[in-house]
Amino acid sequence: MAAAAKKQRPALNPLMLKWAREWRGHTLEDAARRVNKKPEDIAAWEKVENSLEAVDRPTVKQARSLADLYDRAFLEFFRSEPPPIKEPELVPDFRMHRGADKPGEERELKLIQGWAEAQRQNAIDLYAELGDQPPTVPDQLFVDDKIDVEIAANNARQVLKFSMSEQFGLRINDQGKLPEIMRLKFEAAGILTLRVSGLSDFQARGICIFASPLPVIVFANETSGAQCFTLAHELGHVILKQSGISGKRIKDNPSKIEQWCDRFAASFLMPKTEIAVALGSPLNPPLDEISDEKLEQLATRFRVSQHAMLIRLVNLGYVNSTYYWGVKKPFFDSQEAILKSFARSKYYGSRYRNSLGRLYTGLVIEAWNSGKITNHSAAEYMGIKNFEHLFAIRENFSSS
Repeated sequence: MAAAAKKQRPALNPLMLKWAREWRGHTLEDAARRVNKKPEDIAAWEKVENSLEAVDRPTVKQARSLADLYDRAFLEFFRSEPPPIKEPELVPDFRMHRGADKPGEERELKLIQGWAEAQRQNAIDLYAELGDQPPTVPDQLFVDDKIDVEIAANNARQVLKFSMSEQFGLRINDQGKLPEIMRLKFEAAGILTLRVSGLSDFQARGICIFASPLPVIVFANETSGAQCFTLAHELGHVILKQSGISGKRIKDNPSKIEQWCDRFAASFLMPKTEIAVALGSPLNPPLDEISDEKLEQLATRFRVSQHAMLIRLVNLGYVNSTYYWGVKKPFFDSQEAILKSFARSKYYGSRYRNSLGRLYTGLVIEAWNSGKITNHSAAEYMGIKNFEHLFAIRENFSSS
């Protein structure tokens, strides 16, 4: 009987195995779990003195699995030394609510930011391939933080051509479509919007990377109401020309920028004049509480979350702030944690589009359809390995 063939064990560089793991911020235990080995096995693979011992090398399958875990190319494991990598300088961090950083948190945020910056550059390159110039954000949209948020929000809605009738006209069952409508408005004005499901794992809700052309808004995968508020908040960062990482709302946030952007987001989604139409003028003193039924009625009218609605009522002096901070906010936070993965699209093509946005996805498809880029390049731009998925995305793009 012929002897069983030994698993192929490529001549990888142990230094590169260690570098890639540490670059990504993973422990020996993380790597061991990925390939069903012991941490001491991973350590042995990374020892230079064992580089000539085939038994101390991972198989091709194991090495490729580690490459995926480390977000590095498999072929890099054969390099003699690490590649030159220019890491982004993390944009200003406004997550004032957080306690101690999680291990590797800055690394993760840099990776997300670097990915977003790469998508922006990809979009600019695709415009060049098509012989077009990227759209520029209208100058009328920009203001400074000295301007009243109500004026800034009303101006933004006018510039973006986002009427209240369009918001109020959504059917109740279609309330979850409001974030997509907002993204379309933003992208029409030259703002790239990207959704990253893991962003909230680092107590971050949004990132604004201000650049011209194509400033970038990155937002987390939350409930539709939370997405709307984050999108509007990050729009505030764009119109102030202020990059930053935004976290959850906290009481007495020391950042004036975050305070302004929170107020702007509330004004953008729930204009003061429209609140007055529904409720009249606020009482003095404010109400000690508001019934859940009334809050739900108002939130439904504006197609926003009850959380956002109550924040707005507190800011405008309709409801006492102690009711929000002491009673309702803990409840809202727990509910949002439960619904963290709300509205995840079942169709993988929609998930890609939801992540990259219609502006970016449309650019890839247009360049691909016109022959400016190959199938392989289109797949790379979309971050897709399976060509069947790529063709399905193109086929369903217009209708999805």
